Amino acid sequence: MTQTQEGKEALPGAVLFACNLNQVRSPMAAALMKLAFGDRVFVDSCGITPRGDVDPFVEAVLAEVGSGLGRHGAQAFDDMEDGSFDLIICLTSEALARAEALAKGRATEVEYWPTDDPTAAAGSRSQALDAYRGVREALRRRIAARFGSPSTMTG
Repeated sequence: MTQTQEGKEALPGAVLFACNLNQVRSPMAAALMKLAFGDRVFVDSCGITPRGDVDPFVEAVLAEVGSGLGRHGAQAFDDMEDGSFDLIICLTSEALARAEALAKGRATEVEYWPTDDPTAAAGSRSQALDAYRGVREALRRRIAARFGSPSTMTG
């Protein structure tokens, strides 16, 4: 990918975020990318073994930053095999292995962003929400570091 004047890589045309269930981390990352860049890049998410229901804590922490999942429906990697993604960002090691197999022989880059699973947080509702907020903020920082802020993008 080409570099912008700020040294960030140019914004790809299509990004896929992937995790295990397509229930928490990858839909959250996709929503944050859409919030930051709107329709300047096509964004989707998938999982290895998707589950249909989105975690309600994901919706709650996304609403806090003016985002949401809309009509998100969990998707599998097999639903993504048309090869139309420039970049697959994997949030779990299991998704990384699947993405590397999917990208083999294609012009698709694969990156690994290890991301904590907030569903593993124990404690009160407030403590659980704090774990989800931590993941949200880590993903926001990572997206900004990788792609820059929308106001500085030239790609």
